[in-house]
Amino acid sequence: MVAAHIAFGQRGEALAADWYRRHGYSVVDRNWRSPIGEIDLIVRRGRLVVVAEVKSRKSDAFGVPALAVGVAKQRRLRRLAAAWLVEHRVGRRLSVRFDVVAITGDQIDVYENAF
Repeated sequence: MVAAHIAFGQRGEALAADWYRRHGYSVVDRNWRSPIGEIDLIVRRGRLVVVAEVKSRKSDAFGVPALAVGVAKQRRLRRLAAAWLVEHRVGRRLSVRFDVVAITGDQIDVYENAF
């Protein structure tokens, strides 16, 4: 059961990465981890770096996937993004945006600048 859940999440992250590539972004990092958590996907287009949280569900029977990214998760993602930027020595001339990618079945909804 756990392996199936992990595979389902990985499928969602792959779909999200493909969506960003089709829209002109390059994938910079996937599943970057630190002691405080993980960033699912980091993409870049020009001077814009996007930190994307990917939420996948088979259906919306238990709610819309995007709503699973609450205030606590948003705070954690901001801290994680700051740590990633420092670790990768990214210059100050870049803009950072936080997206939520909600995948329900085969439907992909990208909420740009979600928070």
